[in-house]
Amino acid sequence: MEPGHVAYGMRASFGTTHVSPEHVIAWERGTHVPDPTELTALAAALWCRPSELMGRPRTLLEHRIARGVPAEEVARATGLPFEAYLAMEEAGRWTGDKGQSVRLGEVLALPARDFIAITGLEEELSGLLAEAVTTRWQAHVRAIAKLVSMDRRDLKAPLSAMQQEYQALMAATLSRAGGTTASGEDGRRYIEHIVDHFWSRLPGGS
Repeated sequence: MEPGHVAYGMRASFGTTHVSPEHVIAWERGTHVPDPTELTALAAALWCRPSELMGRPRTLLEHRIARGVPAEEVARATGLPFEAYLAMEEAGRWTGDKGQSVRLGEVLALPARDFIAITGLEEELSGLLAEAVTTRWQAHVRAIAKLVSMDRRDLKAPLSAMQQEYQALMAATLSRAGGTTASGEDGRRYIEHIVDHFWSRLPGGS
């Protein structure tokens, strides 16, 4: 499809009357980015899902657009006033309570990793994981399982492996540094990225 064909399809069928071939060319070149309404119309004109035109969704707005769910539907499903939900999207910060967060995850079909990131629970998860690998992971598996909505049995192998990895790293750095203050640098970096280590060890690397 030529840019003019795409622009015409968007104008004729999806109400984006301002879109011209120049808009489409700019999007193709990456010099401009379509807004949410334009992206939805563009995906429809190209017979694909919005998510196929996007990178990995990061924000609340991007996840909603990627799944093609209207903002009104998300607000209704979570029990939030429409204006309050829109304000969260614009601020890029979800402030709903636990019940609303659960319903948000359901309406947007959020994978565990995205749910944790969007609802602001990543810092709490990071803290629990850091305690698990530096002490006894068995003492923290219940809290982690509850936070990420997973069966405790599915977390035993990943947490055990992470603890062994961290302890081996610390032992190696201590040996190389002879017990100096630099000896914990590798361990510190591991803790900084501990959430990524956690998700990469789960089935599917989610």
